[in-house]
Amino acid sequence: MKYQSTRGEAPVLEFSEVLLAGLAIDGGLYVPTEFPKLKPADLSAFSEMSYAEVATKVLTPFVSPSISSDELGNMVEQSYSTFRHPDVVPVKQLPTEIGNDRYLAELYWGPTFSFKDVALQLLGRLFEHELTRRDSGVTIVGATSGDTGSAAIEACKDRTGIELIMLHPRGRVSEVQRRQMTTVTSPNIHNVAIDGTFDDCQDLVKAMFSDLQFRERHNLAAVNSINWARVAAQTVYYFTTATRIAGPSEQISFCVPTGNFGNILAGYIASQMGLPIDRLIIASNHNDILTRTHLSGVMEIQDVEPSTSPAMDIQVSSNFERLLFDLSGKDGSWVAAAMGDFRSTGSMKLPESVAKHLRDRFDAGQASETEVEQEISDLYETQREFLDPHTAVGVNVIRRMKSLNGPAVVMATAHPAKFNTVVESATGVVPPQPDEIAGLKNRSERCIDLPNEVSAVMDFVSTASNQ
Repeated sequence: MKYQSTRGEAPVLEFSEVLLAGLAIDGGLYVPTEFPKLKPADLSAFSEMSYAEVATKVLTPFVSPSISSDELGNMVEQSYSTFRHPDVVPVKQLPTEIGNDRYLAELYWGPTFSFKDVALQLLGRLFEHELTRRDSGVTIVGATSGDTGSAAIEACKDRTGIELIMLHPRGRVSEVQRRQMTTVTSPNIHNVAIDGTFDDCQDLVKAMFSDLQFRERHNLAAVNSINWARVAAQTVYYFTTATRIAGPSEQISFCVPTGNFGNILAGYIASQMGLPIDRLIIASNHNDILTRTHLSGVMEIQDVEPSTSPAMDIQVSSNFERLLFDLSGKDGSWVAAAMGDFRSTGSMKLPESVAKHLRDRFDAGQASETEVEQEISDLYETQREFLDPHTAVGVNVIRRMKSLNGPAVVMATAHPAKFNTVVESATGVVPPQPDEIAGLKNRSERCIDLPNEVSAVMDFVSTASNQ
């Protein structure tokens, strides 16, 4: 498999190089030059296969020839043996009041109780495999709105050849999310709280990757979904969920609580590989830039307002660039110019053809804070079950999607216990705390506060990478 940049000015690379590169040197994101295609017979077989077997089948074309199918299979088996449910991603039917044939795909049974574990448990092993082969090391720099940080730290702690620096927006992640990061004592893990938003943290990371001398000096690598391996790994649960519910040929829709666009992009990639997906539904909280873009064809930045679903408090969704590249007919020069204008002006009008392609494949909806709270309350009242606020956004949006044909699935992105304060406020009940979460309060934290200044962060990264 070969990979090209969305901005068209970076070298074409193989998977092992893309894995370590993260961001392309022209500022773009790597995507396959073509998507592998799965046959109907492959999809039919998936319903009888384990999650690890499906993952190996789906991901082998993306990693070949850098990694053999047997090597990948071993890493996949190790990655998903850490999950707390034998299905890895179990499926549960929602009450009929929400809609007929509506389901939850529970993506949160990994080590840190977040959907990010599904990709990052594998990514940590992919990094270690490639670094061992090269007898080399990397400095991973990432930004998180909450769950990516803890999942990346869990996947990379104590791994040979990796120093990991994770930036999070101070005071804009839940206490559980923060403690999952800051209580890890492994010497190769460094947590940084930034005085700003997630978008600010993400901009700092991109600035460091754009400084080619700094990037080369410290062997920078990425675990955010700017790393293609993250997106590829997430495609797998669309295949397992769809074939379990609808079989190999029936159309199915997915509603995805959306922040940086990586999770729902994985669904789009799965559809391009042959999975019969009807609609992909972008679910936003009040920071609804993507929903507004879908409606108007204009992407326009507004101020980020904190919410009870902080992973969605984003105005610049990095992976949307990958989608725009594909919908534009892989026009790298247009993407480069459009993204440059967007960053300088805060606004981008999509060409009519791109806007049409977006609406042909996607729907979008927004849920207010009041609606999120009510959704959490209603499910508890009727089913005695809990929802985290991000998943509640998705459930509320799909409740209002009356025109969907066939089954539809909400991607449940986090365990409710990670947002116990929000859940308790909505239900009057504290959700049960897994031992791994309950024990966080008794551990000391290790984190450094830094200003929203690239020079300060680069100085810290330089020090950490030389330890």
